[in-house]
Amino acid sequence: MAAVPSANRPGRLDRAALTGVLVREVVNFGSYWRASTFSSTVEPTIYLIAFGFGFGSLVSTVNGLDYVQFVGTGTVATAVLFSSVFPAMFGTFVKYTYQRTYDAILAAPVDTEELVTAEALWIAARAGVFGCAPLLVAMVFGLNPSWGMLLVPFIAFTAGFGWASFGVLISALMKSIDNFSYVTSTVITPLFLVAGTFFPISGLPQWARILANVNPLYHCVQLVRHAVFGLEWLDLWHLSFLIVFGLVAWRLAINRMEKKLIN
Repeated sequence: MAAVPSANRPGRLDRAALTGVLVREVVNFGSYWRASTFSSTVEPTIYLIAFGFGFGSLVSTVNGLDYVQFVGTGTVATAVLFSSVFPAMFGTFVKYTYQRTYDAILAAPVDTEELVTAEALWIAARAGVFGCAPLLVAMVFGLNPSWGMLLVPFIAFTAGFGWASFGVLISALMKSIDNFSYVTSTVITPLFLVAGTFFPISGLPQWARILANVNPLYHCVQLVRHAVFGLEWLDLWHLSFLIVFGLVAWRLAINRMEKKLIN
């Protein structure tokens, strides 16, 4: 049975409602944080080690950087992607389809906008932390620390919010959890490969470079890389793209989830 929107709402994005959902997520995270942390940080780290020392033995430098440094900064975006879009897709679907968690939450003074926003904020906060793991590993293998690295958690949070909202949107659109494989194969994997993580996009065909420039993951890679090695004016464009991507995905996720849960 669909949830009924709460009456006498104090206003949009009520702080108490957001806090309530966030506290629930934090408490619940205590029961599965080990598995979540392992899956979200180990896989990007394996990519870093495999590509950094595999291709690194064949390619010494890329764009003036040691290949391990090039890949180490790039895999931060990979960790952000893995720790945001997939938990949002699968976790959201399970909560509203099988566990009926969202029906219970919406029975309280919480609306869909607050529910989706809190979920995206929580997943983005985790992505901001998990995204730093490859950077720490890269530092062990020779990446020099810099003050710009302090910006990386904020970049990861911004990108993670967009990908989390995108994941919630996909979960609201799909009728079966098996259908997620279509999105993973046709959207996420191509964007993952054309993001400048493991090789510069300058050597790709024209169509691939166009795809990269509308790829949020590419803009995250560029921001992280420039934060570590030196910011540029162009980074305002990369940051603006991530912010717009996050806002658009957030509003679409709220709209579709409201139709799924309320209408």
